[in-house]
Formats: sequence, C-alpha cells, structure tokens
Amino acid sequence: MSFDAATFAPAHFRWDFADGVATITLNRPERKNPLTFESYAELRDTFRALVDAQDVKCVVFTGAGGNFCSGGDVHEIIGPLTKMDRDGLVRFTTMTGDLVKAMRACPQPIIAAVEGVCAGAGAIIAMASDLRLAAADAKTAFLFTRVGLSGADMGACAILPRIIGHGRAAELLFTGRSMSAEEGLAWGFWNAVTPNVLADALALGGSLASGPTAAHAVTKRQLDAEWNVGIDTAIDMEAQAQADCMQTNDFRRAFEAFSAKQRPVFRGD
Repeated sequence: MSFDAATFAPAHFRWDFADGVATITLNRPERKNPLTFESYAELRDTFRALVDAQDVKCVVFTGAGGNFCSGGDVHEIIGPLTKMDRDGLVRFTTMTGDLVKAMRACPQPIIAAVEGVCAGAGAIIAMASDLRLAAADAKTAFLFTRVGLSGADMGACAILPRIIGHGRAAELLFTGRSMSAEEGLAWGFWNAVTPNVLADALALGGSLASGPTAAHAVTKRQLDAEWNVGIDTAIDMEAQAQADCMQTNDFRRAFEAFSAKQRPVFRGD
C-alpha cells in the first residue's frame, strides 16, 4: 500500500509535511508528551510505511510545549503493565522494540529535535534517530532502573555504547540519572546544542532532503549493517554499495554540474 505523506492524518501525534521533510510532533504537552500503547503502535506503523514513501526525504521528530517525551504514560502504560501476564508483557516489549527497528529500517534520515524532558522511551527515540539536536535545557534520562527495570530496553545496551562509549552508557543505564545537554554534546550524543532547536532541525532536514536521498539511504543502511562485521567485510560491503550509487542519475548530475561549474540539483534517483 502506498503512503501519502500529504494526506496522512495520524490519531496519536501531529504530522506536518513540506518540501520533502516530515515532522512528527508528540502532542500531549500538558503531560510532557508521554507515549501510550496506541501511540507506540502508530509510530511503529508509520516508520514501517515510510519505507515506501518516496516523497518523504527526511523526518524531524520533536515534542510540543517545550518538552520532547517523558516516556511511557504512568497511568496508561506503567499501571496496566503491572497487571499483565508474561505473554502480554513480551507482546508489549516486542512492540516497543519494533518501533526502534522501524526507525532504523526506514531509509530516511531521522533528526531528533529535543527540548526539556527526554526520558525513558523518549531518550530511546532520540538515541534511535540518526542525528540529534538539543536545546540547552534538554535533560535526557534512561531512567528504567528508577522503576525497577533494567537498562536493557529497546536496544539501549546495543546502541547507546556505540554513540557515547561503553563506560558512559553503563553509567547512564545503571543510575538512570539525567544527562545534561552540555554532557551530551561533549560525549557525542548531541550533534549540536542550539537555542533554535526545531528551526535548526528543520533547516538541516531541508538540506538533507535536497541532497542525494538515495545515497543517504545507503549511508543509513550501511551505518547499521557494518556494526557486526570485520573491517575487511565492511570495506567489501561499501565497495558494492558505492558502485550502486555510481549508477544513479544523481551521481551523473553531480558530475555534469561540476563540469559546468554549477551546483548540482539532486532528485533522489
């Protein structure tokens, strides 16, 4: 089934689309934008659908009202989980993990634009994005141990150490403490800390959307695919991937524009 970004109207978050950039906004600002069973599922399904959404070139993920996401809703998720049997719990944890899988599998670069509270599943969503911009007041907490759970949630033990290093990830996952924006920038979690986080994320998204989007999809795919292979295998994988990119029209357009001393106009094919 094709995905129409122009008419898509999700029930559990806000969706805006312009010039190839889709903006997902968690929109429960009165409670710092917590997730529910339904919003988890709709987000998962949306990122799965983006695999076939060729008009969407980049995704910006943000939250309304000065906060990003406070994690799973205490009353609508945490409470019900305490009453579920193990089969029900596994269905839930599989669904939340599938959201991260869908974010990593969609070809579009995802930019997290984070202000204020970024906790629990919110921290995971930021982590699972490809690029991350933060406001100076961003406080990011993988706070699972604070509610009696492990830090092994939605891929955190696999992905977070690759971003900030094993020791720093271990500290955050064991203690559940907040990482300040300054720490996150120094540690490489944030690509930038900026006073105009959403505007800058949209500008970056627009820049990526106007670039060679087919090649961006290859970059995103290879960044994940090469985690678990040796250097020689990675080099061989990249040789095949780059040869494919060299067959694209965008590669030809770039050469022709360079030869004419002009700026290339990429079309993603």
